[in-house]
Amino acid sequence: MKKPTFESMTNLFLKNFFQGLIIIGPIGLTIFVIWSVITSIDNIIPSVAREIPGLVFVSTLLLTALLGYLGNKFVVGRFFVDAVDRLLEKTPGIKHIYSPTKDVMSSFVGDKKKFSDPVWVKTNENPEIWRIGFLTQKEMADVDKHNYVAVYLPHSYAISGWVIVTEEKNIKPVVGMSAATAMKFAVSGGVAGFHSDENIFKAPE
Repeated sequence: MKKPTFESMTNLFLKNFFQGLIIIGPIGLTIFVIWSVITSIDNIIPSVAREIPGLVFVSTLLLTALLGYLGNKFVVGRFFVDAVDRLLEKTPGIKHIYSPTKDVMSSFVGDKKKFSDPVWVKTNENPEIWRIGFLTQKEMADVDKHNYVAVYLPHSYAISGWVIVTEEKNIKPVVGMSAATAMKFAVSGGVAGFHSDENIFKAPE
């Protein structure tokens, strides 16, 4: 039996150490983000947070859900929400913050979310290159771009992206992936999504 050398032991340690980082990194980051959100909201009312940690956070969640329910299910609630919406969208200065924020959030969640139609987009002819994106405007005739569409292309490992306007012939619907799976595929750099992650994240022997 070959006697272990310092170099082989070091390599074994580093291999297991980095494998441990792969396991604990996402868990630790997730816990950190969740804890940061909870404590940030809790600190809105520090006196309550000191007495009953988490109460402000839970109350904020319940209040937000209640407002969403009242705003969608009741005429009076819908009227109030629409009135505030019109006021903020017409207030100088504030409208430049409120309107873009509302549009971005509505694109991801709610009844009017936009990133629900994943498509393949040809971004290069020779060699042929396709990218995955989300169809956000099915026609651009209003800006004199007939037979053109707008597609949002998310960046990998980021919450940003960019929009391109291309001819309809350059896009194809994504088959076999839901919108959520397509977004996961794009943001993960293609390593997650429609297939099993088992072989990708398996440590080398």
